[in-house]
Amino acid sequence: MSDGVRCMWMRGGTSKGGYFLAGDLPGDVAARDAFLLRAMGSPDLRQIDGMGGGDPLTSKVAVVRKSAREGVDVDYLFLQVFVDRPLVTDAQNCGNILAGVGPFAIERGLVAPRGDVTPVVIYMENTGQVAEARVATPGGVVSYVGNARIDGVPGSAAPVPIEFRDTAGSSCGALLPTGNVVDVVEGIEVTMIDNGMPCVVMRAADVGISGGESPEELEAIADLRARLEAIRLACGPLMNLGDVREKSVPKMVMVSAPRAGGAISTRTFIPHRCHKTIGVLGAVSVATACLLKGSAAYDLAVRGKGAERALPIEHPTGEMTVVAGLDEVGVVRSAAILRTARKLMDGEVFA
Repeated sequence: MSDGVRCMWMRGGTSKGGYFLAGDLPGDVAARDAFLLRAMGSPDLRQIDGMGGGDPLTSKVAVVRKSAREGVDVDYLFLQVFVDRPLVTDAQNCGNILAGVGPFAIERGLVAPRGDVTPVVIYMENTGQVAEARVATPGGVVSYVGNARIDGVPGSAAPVPIEFRDTAGSSCGALLPTGNVVDVVEGIEVTMIDNGMPCVVMRAADVGISGGESPEELEAIADLRARLEAIRLACGPLMNLGDVREKSVPKMVMVSAPRAGGAISTRTFIPHRCHKTIGVLGAVSVATACLLKGSAAYDLAVRGKGAERALPIEHPTGEMTVVAGLDEVGVVRSAAILRTARKLMDGEVFA
């Protein structure tokens, strides 16, 4: 496409990407994906000829439309544009980019502001989930200024609390797709879990690391990366995800005892690069694993007490707190998380 396409570039949580109205992109999927690859500058490790930042966390896209579903304001499709491969996938969701969907929808006139805080109900097309984001709209205008801070993002911004609904088994068909709290795959005990994001949770010590290494240190261990990929490929069919060679799920999460007063410490591969933080829905799945007796995370976790528990999930640059609501038998029934977002650019992108 030689003409510019309207878009808004936003930081959502600890990710960054392009937000598009569905009607502004090509209707044909192949043409849409070709456009997004060119817009991001993929495949190229630097993405020098596009808007991407050379990292999976900055090569993301939100496609948003007015929803026809009862009780839902907008539909949101997340697309991961690979950095080093000519691939665009909708095989996963993204709870960080989700944080910008509510502000974007209000800015584009899809949702009318209602008072100082506007709730936006969002249907996530990738997984069939629903979330409600609460957006600051003082004076009927989206505000990105505030005192909320999240690890992995400098400074502060307006809070965007997000509550997730019906997340269990959103991609895999069940919270525990194998029916087991723990399985042995490639000689390693793992918990395969999907409470919004398909994850394979394993003890860091079982794969030969402490769990305190930096992402760069872990990416430099070729044997570790090869082992994680072998486990991931074996888990894909077991999690009802099929052949995952060309997919960005499941996420591979290595857990260890908390180091900074949180619930548990994590190092996550997404799937071939080590995450500088942790994904929102990945954090929800890990928090849920912490509360499942017998899981790979259970004995390592500081789980708290009560029907509502705040579980800070530690990651390489801080922590992300998941507030889990439990039913009378201790099953996670709801999850909420605090994110922030900021508008960076509004205009046209060319490809």
